[in-house]
Amino acid sequence: MNFDYTEEQNMLKDSVARFVQDQYNFDARCKVAAQDDGFSRENWNTFAELGWLSVPFAEEHGGFGGSVVDTMLLMEEFGKGLVLEPFLATVVLFGGLLNKGGSADQQAANIGTIIEGGLQGAVAYAERQSRFELNDVKTTATKTADGYVISGEKTVVFNGAVADKLIVSARTSGSQSDESGITLFLVDAAQVETTSYRMMDGQLVANVTLNNVAVSGDAIVGDLDAGLGLLSAVVTEAIVAIGAEAVGIMDKLHSTTVEYTKTREQFGVAIGSFQALQHRMVDMFMECEQVRSILYRAACSVVGEQADAQQDVLALKVLVGRAGKLVGDEALQIHGGIGMTDELDIGHYAKRLMMINTLFGDADYSQQKFAALSVA
Repeated sequence: MNFDYTEEQNMLKDSVARFVQDQYNFDARCKVAAQDDGFSRENWNTFAELGWLSVPFAEEHGGFGGSVVDTMLLMEEFGKGLVLEPFLATVVLFGGLLNKGGSADQQAANIGTIIEGGLQGAVAYAERQSRFELNDVKTTATKTADGYVISGEKTVVFNGAVADKLIVSARTSGSQSDESGITLFLVDAAQVETTSYRMMDGQLVANVTLNNVAVSGDAIVGDLDAGLGLLSAVVTEAIVAIGAEAVGIMDKLHSTTVEYTKTREQFGVAIGSFQALQHRMVDMFMECEQVRSILYRAACSVVGEQADAQQDVLALKVLVGRAGKLVGDEALQIHGGIGMTDELDIGHYAKRLMMINTLFGDADYSQQKFAALSVA
């Protein structure tokens, strides 16, 4: 199988790599993290100017017409720099739902603005009791003469604190955990109440409360009562994206650790000469390569709409969780006490890997889902 990138894909990958190397070192990232928005608006405009925000969107909307593979390239390089800008929330999730299920009017009104960098989006799908189950929805949307009234609370909404618009999952029929009866609605951020806070990796998220939010019937994204399938499809692509981000992070942790062992001396020699540490760094390398392999398989399966695509994506999530823990732990331990300090980037990379593990289902949850699919 040919895993070589096209010329355009290599150019895209190189442009992100240069940006991270030249403008997004660890000190610059710390300054971005300290901003009220949790990211740099200036950097976001740069993303728009360089065309990165257009990558997954169709050419008819002014996009690049890229696939999951193109998004994967971006996210891997973002991972190496621990980029905080909300590409996942705004482009992959929010933009992905509009791209796959939005009406012509919704796409015309929003996708071009996303590409230009003028619209921040978020997807509010998680609730306090739902954990990783997308179909566990208590938020309700009640039919009225003019449309719907939405009431409920959503938690851990990425980019929810600064989003201009949100796509909210709400139950329009059925009971709390039914797979049918879930509808997605496009809601203006001014209509909801948000409580923002930071996660352990520095990401700014929000809890969103909807108190009798009135929307028209035109606000439905996709089909009435059939939002779960659309949401699941976009989340599947998002898992590939964060898998790529994890690969970038693990590559960075491995290379940084190897370089550290060449300069850190103990007993008068570089610790990299110790065979025990060499073996541990080889283990780190092997874990990185295994995750990269399953990432490529998952991306190709999703693009090719293969029958086992869902299993491949779940397998990716399992390996990301387990390999991420091993690579992060080894990097911290080999660096010693300094690896635990906020002044060194190692701990920040390890924290991001821990957060990626919990996104859309941790390793244990994903293994259970994988086993259930295998039996079926």
